Amino acid sequence: MLKQRVITALVLLAVFLPALFAPVAAPFLALTLALIAAAAWEWARLNGLAGAPALATGLLCAALCAGLWLGGAVARPLPALWLGVGALWIAGGAWLLRRGVAGWPRVPLIARWCAGLAVLTAAWLAMAQAHGMGVNFLLSVLALVWTADIGAYFAGRALGGRLTHGAKLARNISPGKSWEGVWGGMAGVLLLAAGWAWLDDAARPSLFARLHQAGPLWLALGVLLLAGMSVVGDLAESLVKRSAGMKDSSGLLPGHGGVLDRIDALLPTLPLALALIGLMD
Repeated sequence: MLKQRVITALVLLAVFLPALFAPVAAPFLALTLALIAAAAWEWARLNGLAGAPALATGLLCAALCAGLWLGGAVARPLPALWLGVGALWIAGGAWLLRRGVAGWPRVPLIARWCAGLAVLTAAWLAMAQAHGMGVNFLLSVLALVWTADIGAYFAGRALGGRLTHGAKLARNISPGKSWEGVWGGMAGVLLLAAGWAWLDDAARPSLFARLHQAGPLWLALGVLLLAGMSVVGDLAESLVKRSAGMKDSSGLLPGHGGVLDRIDALLPTLPLALALIGLMD
């Protein structure tokens, strides 16, 4: 399994990095469009749509993203959109986690299908716009999510349950996650943000440098919000998978599960990062 994970990771990096650093945006936009379409196919399957309906969902998501690309939305400032998407993620995430695993199947299928399609399309557009703001900016958002995840893993392993007397973050959704893990992830994100902002290139500022322009408190609150919402994205996908009785969203990425398993934490974080920047402009 470890060998399979390593091989898959190396293949993904071999494809992702050249697209990310290409002199034009088209390779990166095309690659991420293909990935988000695959995630839409997975979403349909998680919600009981298999075969042709699932494939049609992936193709529709690809068409929506391509339409936004060709229509110029990628290069157009959309602060109101990102504020709206961010607010919906905060309110909707809280509502979803409160209802729990049992509440998800009670939501009408058409509503679940539309919500997933909207979330994935918005995430692709946010990814595309973040890339347009510079590779340094996009990488800083990705690094925030990765650091929150890695910090949570190690803090959870070392301290899980010791400070909260065994209290779990969301026992019925993801039993392995602890509050200590969340706090460890947030501590890691704060350190990352402070170091990255200090070392940043003023000509190509990162998310952290942009937030720091409004002051250290804005930087700290902003990255803590984003780190917290990355956890919400992870838990939301875990809730849907548990409702569907599936461990992974698919087997598209051997050793890593599916595309949704790899991007779940980015779904709320990317739009919210752009929303925060929009508030500063």
